[in-house]
Amino acid sequence: MAFLCQRDSYAREFTTTVVSCSPAELQTEGSNGKKEVLSGFQVVLEDTLLFPEGGGQPDDRGTINDISVLRVSRRGAQADHFTQTPLIPGSQVLVRVDWERRFDHMQQHSGQHLITAVADHLFEMKTTSWCLGRFRSIIELDSPSVTAEQVAAIEQNVNEKIRDRLPVNVRELSLDDPEVEQVRGRGLPDDHAGPIRVITIQGVDSNMCCGTHVSNLSDLQVIKILGTEKGKKNKTNLIFLAGNRVLKWMERSHGTEKALTTLLKCGAEDHVEAVKKLQNSTKLLQKVIYSMERGEGVGSARLPAVSQPPFQPVSHVCVLCHRKEGDSEFMNIIANEIGSEETILFLTVGDEKGAGLFLLAGPAEAVETLGPRVAEVLEGKGAGKKGRFQGKATKMSRRAEAQALLQDYVSTQSAEE
Repeated sequence: MAFLCQRDSYAREFTTTVVSCSPAELQTEGSNGKKEVLSGFQVVLEDTLLFPEGGGQPDDRGTINDISVLRVSRRGAQADHFTQTPLIPGSQVLVRVDWERRFDHMQQHSGQHLITAVADHLFEMKTTSWCLGRFRSIIELDSPSVTAEQVAAIEQNVNEKIRDRLPVNVRELSLDDPEVEQVRGRGLPDDHAGPIRVITIQGVDSNMCCGTHVSNLSDLQVIKILGTEKGKKNKTNLIFLAGNRVLKWMERSHGTEKALTTLLKCGAEDHVEAVKKLQNSTKLLQKVIYSMERGEGVGSARLPAVSQPPFQPVSHVCVLCHRKEGDSEFMNIIANEIGSEETILFLTVGDEKGAGLFLLAGPAEAVETLGPRVAEVLEGKGAGKKGRFQGKATKMSRRAEAQALLQDYVSTQSAEE
């Protein structure tokens, strides 16, 4: 006989009788990842609302008379419920299921049946195993590879069937029923007893299964296939979410998107490009740091007189640097490392004979005076504030003239002092 959880997967509570209660231990994994052994009791009920682990589906959680059930396992035709409080045999008890966990398992399990059937029908890809994980589920397909086009076709087809609101029926067949031979399955457990339970998605699939399922595909809401990964022995793992897991995944993704928008200061559509620019800037900065460690970089640029490349001193208060590769982010990183209120820093990136970018940093008054004049010499344009002026240049070949302009300014200021 099937348990109540199998006869009616939507039932949330019911009353039954305690058959036995015996001392037992349960091995669990603690919050620190170490194995723990809990002392408690193994409770057997006349019937149960709590599904014992099986068919790739984890066991339910719930309560018996408000006592938490920490594990449910199948032993032949009965289910063992582990509690840390004893229950009196012969007593009537109220059993409640953790509905959120149960319904999630129903959605993932029925979703697996649907994907398995569609993958087989469309591409003759057989399912060899599956795993209902805590955050995502995985179907192992007997195929060395699955293309992106095949994944898209499977996803589109399963969601069409969800929108068609196809019924999902549960039947029990005797072992000698001829129809058993027509039902898909991967064999029965060695300790199986009683009739065979068959889950049928109308017009799509019939499969032997002991798990809990939705009664209509519409309860799946939606299925999202996240992608594939290489499996073992020339197999491919297909990763999917069903129902409420899709909504939770979208919520997490949206939160990440909002955080990145704040950090990168650009819209979601520009996130990838912004990260690529940061990566490029980081690589260039790493090169500068490497040069610094060899006595050729930022550390030397901080000295009153700079003599090592790539920095060239014009005077004791002016530092120049040019790199062919780089961007505005890179120049600002360098300026933050080197800049001071007493040093004029002139940075340029780009083609030495063509176009590029420039940045002038230093004392606010000097930058405010020199910035527009440097932009004019380089036949470019820019803007700035608070001791920074940066912009685009069309004639990087005139850098020497800009340097001379800065040198004249520094010399004039020094003479006045």
